Amino acid sequence: MNYLAHAYLSFSHPEILVGNMISDFVKGKTKFNYPQQIQNGIALHRAIDEFTDAHPATKKGKEFFRPAYRLYSGAFVDIVYDHFLALDTNEFRNTHSLQKFTIQTYNILEENILLFPEGFRKIFPHMKQQNWLFNYQYSSGIENSFGGLVYRAAYINEYATAVAVFNQHYAEFKDCYDIFFPSLKKFASKYVSNLLLA
Repeated sequence: MNYLAHAYLSFSHPEILVGNMISDFVKGKTKFNYPQQIQNGIALHRAIDEFTDAHPATKKGKEFFRPAYRLYSGAFVDIVYDHFLALDTNEFRNTHSLQKFTIQTYNILEENILLFPEGFRKIFPHMKQQNWLFNYQYSSGIENSFGGLVYRAAYINEYATAVAVFNQHYAEFKDCYDIFFPSLKKFASKYVSNLLLA
């Protein structure tokens, strides 16, 4: 999953949210430099990624991107999932609900900016200014996210093909999301509950 899902699946726990959002930029034993609940958020992020990668619906979604993007196909699917989450009225009743959530998320992150690893510190201003979390609902937001992925990637240099694949197989991607996300939400909720009880 991408940033919107990781934020949403932190279930309104501020420190878990921070850990969940910075996890990709925390390497090796440096995770132990953070308070326990932020470590829990880092662990949650990685558990979500493992669950997502192993799910049959994700494997199906990857096949649409695989011919052009091979090892990066999963990263494109992660972005696609955030698009459908942003539009999911079971999770966000309307755009106002989504906007309220994104503002709350940015505010919590802003309050913890001194804890950010360097990589996340660099991207967060762009995330907030361009309102990535809210704009996943739009085609333009997805295209920008695809472009960001390609910019950071080592072995791919274009995303026009990904946009075409997304548009061509939109209904199939929606089916993958509909099958996948309820099981992920259940998994993440149980995982967070166990973390808080530990």
